Amino acid sequence: MKPQLKDHTLAVWKALPDDLKIKLSLDEDLVSSPKEAFLRASADRVARRLKNGKSMASFTEINAITISLILILSFTLPTSTSAQQQCDSASTGGCHDKAKSLQLKLIAIFSILVASMIGVCLPLFSRTIPALKPDRDLFVVIKAFASGVILATGYMHVLPDSFNDLMSDCLPINPWKKFPFTTFVAMLSALLTLMIDSLAMSYYKKHGFDRKGGGVDGEKVNNGERGLGNVENGGAHVGHCHGFNGGANDKDSMLLRNRVVAQVLEIGIVVHSVVIGLSMGASNNPCTIRPLIAALCFHQLFEGMGLGGCILQAEYGMKIKAILVFFFSTTTPFGIVLGIGLSNVYSESSPTALIVVGLLNASSAGLLNYMALVDLLAADFMGPKLQDSMRLQAWSFVAVLLGAGGMSLMAKWA
Repeated sequence: MKPQLKDHTLAVWKALPDDLKIKLSLDEDLVSSPKEAFLRASADRVARRLKNGKSMASFTEINAITISLILILSFTLPTSTSAQQQCDSASTGGCHDKAKSLQLKLIAIFSILVASMIGVCLPLFSRTIPALKPDRDLFVVIKAFASGVILATGYMHVLPDSFNDLMSDCLPINPWKKFPFTTFVAMLSALLTLMIDSLAMSYYKKHGFDRKGGGVDGEKVNNGERGLGNVENGGAHVGHCHGFNGGANDKDSMLLRNRVVAQVLEIGIVVHSVVIGLSMGASNNPCTIRPLIAALCFHQLFEGMGLGGCILQAEYGMKIKAILVFFFSTTTPFGIVLGIGLSNVYSESSPTALIVVGLLNASSAGLLNYMALVDLLAADFMGPKLQDSMRLQAWSFVAVLLGAGGMSLMAKWA
């Protein structure tokens, strides 16, 4: 009975002469031994016979055992280091040009900065354009498009990146491949976002805002002088960032809600923007960076429009608006600069980098998915403005699908 050998060892076994197979099969310790035991036993057999001066069955037997040892070693040694070689080559790829990559990164910094500023500032200046005022249908449709972009960012970009990082071959099987950490962390992040959302609303309702810190003047809100509850066409406007039904008593709560959502959404966007920038900055693969520039410009432009709509409806003062715009516009370029500075020491395939980036992406994905579905899309589609107009609702659905579809298509390159 031949030993139960696996993989390439089985092929070596089949190549051995029949008389040698019979002799080896007589050893009980070889019947179920793995290839390493087979290797050691074969070597011991040769050494023992040579030492004792016993005659070998034939020169073919020595030849076969020697060749077997060489073949087994040649297959065994590379497999033990193949995972590490794959990890080492993962960050370089087949297209490696540090000088060309640096030029593309500098172009990316400027391009992404400009696209981000245009995207986030466009809604803030929409009041000067009659067709883009918050109470107009076009503004609602554009916001729905931007919400679709944010939704697809979480599901099609950030979440898959986390899966790739935490399921990488560069990480040990236990525990990273024994438990779905990505979905677990994303779930916790969504629940944490809900908790922050709720607690922040409770706190601000109880303690109120400092007007200098971008807070609400309750008297003016109730008088209809501030907030988006007072619109030209009458009734309350339920926009991109809240889910209240309006009314004089809800105007202050509506504005508080808008501000909480704007702040939480900003945090989620900033986290994944830094991670994206860091990955691009640390890469020396121009074949990867080139399509990423266009994809990230598109991403930042429309994601900025979604955030800008929330900032607009939050009715912040100029100082707070400037701070929010600054952080959104500069986080991805900052991540690229940081990646360039760390490119000599930072490795995307190192276990520490994979774990940290993977967990950050998972938490960011959970936050973005919650915000897009609950605070943005549900708030719009369940509000009276869309509920009262099937035509506007249909156009908004089309806009969401276009935004999500366009961003999903970008996943091919980014």
